[in-house]
Amino acid sequence: MKIKNLPALLVIIASPIALFASSTVDRKIEDAAKASYNYRTVLEDHVKVKANDGIVTLTGTVQDNDEKELAVDTVENLPGVLSVKNEIKIASDYPEHSDKWMAVKIRSRLLVKANVSAATTKVEVKDGVVTLTGTAENVAQKDLTGIYAKDIDHVKSVNNEIVVKNEPAPKETMGEKMDDASITSQVKFTLLRHKATSALKTKVTTNDGVVTVSGVAANDAERSLVSKLASDVRDVRSVTNNMTVKG
Repeated sequence: MKIKNLPALLVIIASPIALFASSTVDRKIEDAAKASYNYRTVLEDHVKVKANDGIVTLTGTVQDNDEKELAVDTVENLPGVLSVKNEIKIASDYPEHSDKWMAVKIRSRLLVKANVSAATTKVEVKDGVVTLTGTAENVAQKDLTGIYAKDIDHVKSVNNEIVVKNEPAPKETMGEKMDDASITSQVKFTLLRHKATSALKTKVTTNDGVVTVSGVAANDAERSLVSKLASDVRDVRSVTNNMTVKG
């Protein structure tokens, strides 16, 4: 006996399965975003994530537009995301370029840079003058921390009073390791805000800490700088630079 309207029946049977699959992907997107280094550590869980059929809505409050862009870009790098609705609001606790604003910016910078430790560094700013205290594993780490602090806008000078320890620094725990989506966002963020690479059109992907960059550079020096900036991001294992140089 033939069953009438078989295609319609199959659609009815398949619909709950499709809905379940879609819901599963949405939950995976939400969990991955919440667990990412950028959301947990840099944004400090101030951004809420809701996914519906691959369309992600972001809500919450952040300090500035940089954090807002970081939240969006991190989610866009996650598998299964079709689009992002950005409903995040900006409400800074401190006036832009104030001492406390600079201190927050320095802390955020140290959180995502390789070979420095935000956990063992204390930052104080008074009248644009930064004082760094705490401990470092070696002299190079101390000096690099000072360089990153000096690179923040409107910092006048840096007093680097970090003490170099003789014993090795504690090993990084798995909970502190940066995920691929966070690494990709931080590399793009770094390239966008560096004067020499801000205008470059690059594509950045990350797989298990290995960053791949493609695009066009004006010269070999510009291409090399991209590799250096990308490798300075925390937990980047290596950089594959596929950029071509204009002839």
